[in-house]
Amino acid sequence: MAAHVLRLRFDLLLGALRGDGRRRARGVLSALGLAALAVLVSWGLLRLRGAADETAMVVTVVAGAAVALGFLIAPLVVGADDLLDPRRFGVFGAEPAPLAFALLPAAFVSVPVLALVVGAVASALMWTAHGVDGVVAVLSAVLAVVTCVLLSRVAFAVSALVLRERRSRELTGLFLVGVLVIALPVVVFLASLQWGDGVPVPLVAAVEVLAVTPLGAAWALPAGAVGLGGAFVVELLIALATPLLLLGLWVWLVRRLLTTIERPLAQRGRRGLGWFAVMPGTATGVIAARSLTYWLRDPRYLVNIVIVPIAAVITMVPLLVVGVPIPVAVLVPVPLMALFLGWLPHNDLAYDSTALWLHVAASVRGAADRAGRLVPIVLLAVPLLAVTIPVAVALHGQWSVWPALVGVCASLFLTGLGLSCVSSVLAPYAASRPGDGAFQQPQRTGGGLAQGVVLVAAIVLSAPTLWGGWLALGGDVDASWATLWTGLGTGVVVLALGIALGGVVFRMRSGKLMEFVEST
Repeated sequence: MAAHVLRLRFDLLLGALRGDGRRRARGVLSALGLAALAVLVSWGLLRLRGAADETAMVVTVVAGAAVALGFLIAPLVVGADDLLDPRRFGVFGAEPAPLAFALLPAAFVSVPVLALVVGAVASALMWTAHGVDGVVAVLSAVLAVVTCVLLSRVAFAVSALVLRERRSRELTGLFLVGVLVIALPVVVFLASLQWGDGVPVPLVAAVEVLAVTPLGAAWALPAGAVGLGGAFVVELLIALATPLLLLGLWVWLVRRLLTTIERPLAQRGRRGLGWFAVMPGTATGVIAARSLTYWLRDPRYLVNIVIVPIAAVITMVPLLVVGVPIPVAVLVPVPLMALFLGWLPHNDLAYDSTALWLHVAASVRGAADRAGRLVPIVLLAVPLLAVTIPVAVALHGQWSVWPALVGVCASLFLTGLGLSCVSSVLAPYAASRPGDGAFQQPQRTGGGLAQGVVLVAAIVLSAPTLWGGWLALGGDVDASWATLWTGLGTGVVVLALGIALGGVVFRMRSGKLMEFVEST
């Protein structure tokens, strides 16, 4: 059976080069891209043959763990069809255990795995040049490749069991944004470290922890053999145990796939519902999905999203003109951005027009309405702040202010959201209607008070956090960490109170709110 499945896998791999011209071009470009990446990574690894042992350990363990994590996560979010899905072979009456072992050799026949093998071989050659025994280097490469393949098999099986109907391009987009949120701050942090005297001590300590995890143990074996990282015996046990546990999990998942009734096609159709297929099937989730659709398509929202970062950066100009030092001026735009992002939903209900009747007619809880409307701005603001905060700190030059800046931004953003939850139902004012130009505003006699109150109140409530940030800017490390927890605590409390109070006001004023949106 294994030989037959392996032959089928080769046929499928070659079949990607058949078909129409667009399909062939896509297959060839993907293969060439992975081949180029494999060559580039191998070249970089081979250049480490003359580097210090610590440098080689850091690069291989971090890169190897990232690759293993990619093999685990990609099948869960990309939504590609699994050509080796065990259910495809269920009609032949194969037993689960033999089928599971028969599918494994074919799993090694793919372009990503072949690229991984090239990188693993380069890693083994590099460690051999560092004096590592060839048996250890080869064992490390083999265990690393086997672990990655088993991770992908397990991920595909889990995806087929529980995630198939919920994957969508929106979920993939969230995954890519999450990668950006994690990757860019890490890159900025690594670039800011002082590499002149070798690998920084904090980075070595982090890699030593990563070396005793299932993701990094196999890659860390050669470093452990020369006395770096964690204990070699511990790394070896983890590197050997991880594939064995994954193999047992794979066999169990194959049995589940062959004995579980497949969900009907009608449920799979939910994949075409966009954000409604991604968000939970609750009142808050449905409102969040509707709000996300508005925020990502309505020009009235898109203009606000674009203007806030630009306006925050422009504030640096007058500060530099009056002589504020550049290291201080580069920190100002990020808190201002957080303040305005928290302020944006202060009149969100006015943009609903006649859509508000859905919430009122369905007797939606006020708290669900308030919380659901905040999801779009949170999903937009968190990545934006996660990227700009480390960049601002890197330009500032002192990473000791990072906790303080996070605390200040969290306080301004979360308090702004909490106050906006109350403002949008207590004092809404006329806004441009759907279909109007993004810069077209209706004539109104009020509304300025609500805008100013939210901004000023957010600053006042964040005053203790802002004071702590000022002390941290002067070099007080303890004040920096205290500012982080003060800002988070203040923001979370105000946000929770705002959602609760805004929900009560929403229920009390639902009739007047309906009159407001119908008449504006």
